[in-house]
Amino acid sequence: MLPCETSISNQDIEWKCVESKTEYRRLHYGRFVVSPFKRGQVSTVGTATRRASLEEVRGTSITRARFHGIVHEYSTITGIQETIHDVLINLKEIVLRSDSDDVEEAVSSVTGPKEVTAGDTLLPPHVKAIDDSQRILTITQPISLNIELRVEKDCGYRIGNLGGYENGEFPIDAVSMPVRNVNCSVHLFGSGKATRETSFIEIWTNGSLTPDEAIKEASKKLIDLLSPFLHVNSEDVYRSGSGYGGSSSTSAGSPSQVYDANKLEGKVSKNIFIDQLELPARASNCLKKAEIHTIADLLSHSREDSSKIRSFGQKSVDQVSKALWDHFTIELPKN
Repeated sequence: MLPCETSISNQDIEWKCVESKTEYRRLHYGRFVVSPFKRGQVSTVGTATRRASLEEVRGTSITRARFHGIVHEYSTITGIQETIHDVLINLKEIVLRSDSDDVEEAVSSVTGPKEVTAGDTLLPPHVKAIDDSQRILTITQPISLNIELRVEKDCGYRIGNLGGYENGEFPIDAVSMPVRNVNCSVHLFGSGKATRETSFIEIWTNGSLTPDEAIKEASKKLIDLLSPFLHVNSEDVYRSGSGYGGSSSTSAGSPSQVYDANKLEGKVSKNIFIDQLELPARASNCLKKAEIHTIADLLSHSREDSSKIRSFGQKSVDQVSKALWDHFTIELPKN
């Protein structure tokens, strides 16, 4: 039996939040009922929603910390109870919410003795700490400490690269995953040919997004991922060999088999979206924000032009250039 009455139409699928609670600041729970589906559809929708919620929903995290005069993450500071390594782990656990896609700078400037928490960090106006009581470190002596922080919005788990940091900068493994867990269950109602399915979806988040915000963003991500298929024309897809039934001397599934690289700068490239380059989330988001959505858009920018895109950088340019070569055997223009 459903926990609450929900008006259900035979034509339209409806959803409703039947339970919502905040267990504590960094753990929010929501339970949703979605109905009616034909038999088998709940499994398709539930699996896609769960994967998108866990892997595609973006979160905000601290990705870098700078301590002046410190050269090693296992160093100690006189008057600080923790090692630098312990502080980095604590910074990694801080839950933030941001309304901006830009890379932001923050600073924690404190004079002890004091237990330093997330609430002591000076954040940009559109960035908020979900739990001000999250502990960072303990100052045991009357000293001043300044920690410069970088805040970024991304999705998934990103391991910091130790090779690209110096002058007291330390990377922090970014856990940009607002959704902690998702459960989907199927319940049948009706009989015979009129049998339909109802889905119950449970979502737990870290508080930076509410469960209903998380499920909405996951749905938008699924739509964005599938939208390129709505614009595919058969005449724009070129296969190696002699057509669909022809033989091919190379193995199937390679991107160079599906597309003719010599025609990418023409009509074909207009219908090939940059999502097919499988770029890191940060590089892909920067390109889309700069209104670069297709391979044709990308090829209209030189390497120098691309490096000037906001928050892009030389590392992202190299990633794009490598992806273009690996997928379509073409290079990003130098001029």
